[in-house]
Amino acid sequence: MSEPAAEPAAEPPEGNTGWLGWIERAGNRVPNPALLFVGLIVFVVLLSQVLDWANVGVTHQVAEPPAAQVATHTGGAAPAIDSYDPRDSSANQGEYRIVREHVEAKGLLTGDGIRFIFTTFVSNFLGFAAVGVILVAMIGVGVAEHSGLVGALIRKLVAISSPAALTYIIVFVGIVSSVASDAGYLVLVPLAAAAFISVGRHPLAGVAAAFGAVSAAFSVNILLTPADGVVTDITNEAAQLVDPTVHLDLVANLWFGIVSTLFLTVVITQVTTRLVEPRLGVWDRSTADPEELAREEGDAGLDPALEAKGLRWALYALLAVILVVAALTLPSGAPLRNPDNGDIIGDSPLMSSLIVIISACFLASGLAFGIATKVIKSSEDALGMIVRSWASLASLLFLFLLIAQFIAYFDFSNIAQVLAIALGDILENLDVGKVVLLLGIIVVTMVVDIIMPAKIAKWAILAPIFVPLMLRLGVLPQTVLAAYRVGDSPINVITPLMPYFPLMVVFAARYQRSAGLGTVIALMMPYALVVAVFWVLFFVAWYLLGIPLGPGWPV
Repeated sequence: MSEPAAEPAAEPPEGNTGWLGWIERAGNRVPNPALLFVGLIVFVVLLSQVLDWANVGVTHQVAEPPAAQVATHTGGAAPAIDSYDPRDSSANQGEYRIVREHVEAKGLLTGDGIRFIFTTFVSNFLGFAAVGVILVAMIGVGVAEHSGLVGALIRKLVAISSPAALTYIIVFVGIVSSVASDAGYLVLVPLAAAAFISVGRHPLAGVAAAFGAVSAAFSVNILLTPADGVVTDITNEAAQLVDPTVHLDLVANLWFGIVSTLFLTVVITQVTTRLVEPRLGVWDRSTADPEELAREEGDAGLDPALEAKGLRWALYALLAVILVVAALTLPSGAPLRNPDNGDIIGDSPLMSSLIVIISACFLASGLAFGIATKVIKSSEDALGMIVRSWASLASLLFLFLLIAQFIAYFDFSNIAQVLAIALGDILENLDVGKVVLLLGIIVVTMVVDIIMPAKIAKWAILAPIFVPLMLRLGVLPQTVLAAYRVGDSPINVITPLMPYFPLMVVFAARYQRSAGLGTVIALMMPYALVVAVFWVLFFVAWYLLGIPLGPGWPV
């Protein structure tokens, strides 16, 4: 169905002008992301060799994760690299330990470096957590999307909420989604874009609101997440360098996490409605991917009675999956409990398998919806939906191949570690008050986050620097951990090194074919800046008021 030729997008006064417009234009002139990462790989290889020749290095104490303790180096000559993913809860297993080590920049053009490049190319890609996560998730999400279930759910969501409430709901769900690892990136972001279209709003604003919620607030939640257990263990090990009696538990930042979640829900919603949407203006449908529009228009054509039947069947299928998971989790000794201590939350098979469970929920619900609405008439229809969803990821998977190499080479070179430790040493030598030092911790964390978005890898380096320093100055470890949470997340939305950033470019291009790296950076810059500023002010107020950070854990 053709749209009237109509006035393109009533552009707001800012339109594509101003500093954000400059960022967008400059960013979109950057070569294709694949070529960009090829260039970055070459740059890291050359820089690492220069730093190696200059014997650049630092000595520090580090919290060594269990994975690094048992890992072996493929090439056989260099030490193992810490390249695990922060959302991989398997890193929970075992005990962290503090070791003192001298970190030197390592050249990638040395014998060890060249061996590393050649022998780990495949394993770097296979070990890149985002690849497996997105492929597994898209089995279920692809069927739910192509069967029409996602569109039906969006229409139901829109029907029961006002446009203003819709933004709050999407942002809140996005922040809470970190309990389910990466599901928010894969499910909520495209759902939010389609939901915004349903109420006549710009889909890129939906992409921005969901991405901002999932990523810029990733460090906090109203619930305990798998990553909380790991960062708490690292904090304990670092604190015990000064005071062996220190032992934080998982709820040491619980109150701060809950209130931060509610606070950031309001902040991110206001950024969306007051800054991002006015700049985007009215959406011009002619700029979208025709296939995306065709799928949405096709979804809208379902008979309401048939759609209602499909939703009922989808609900029954969802409940069936939940019952199976509950049966495998709730009884004493159930296989999805931690076999050592019986825990369900934290370090447990249940938390490690959330992506599989979520994919199964979408798969079962999508199949049920498709069968009820006669969109799926045979197994071939269902398999075709999975194949189409995977086929749409081809360019993204190639980009992931290059990103995995860049991150692995960057880790091997130790450039990020040397930079993080040097920044920490500068902070330690400053003769300033506690609040200023805490602000310094937040700023250093944000700077390091640009090149090392991995939450746990970053904290394993920074905790042994910051926690003992602040403990000696009378600042409790749980307060330092809360400061780290504030610095860890806001910059995620503007660093292309964040594993799911390229996926956001793919989502944006669905609704604006010209969208590129610069489009997403300009779109997300207000979130990074506003969330960073307001969350820092929130943290300072919390600290000065002396509000407990968790039950029994004073600030």
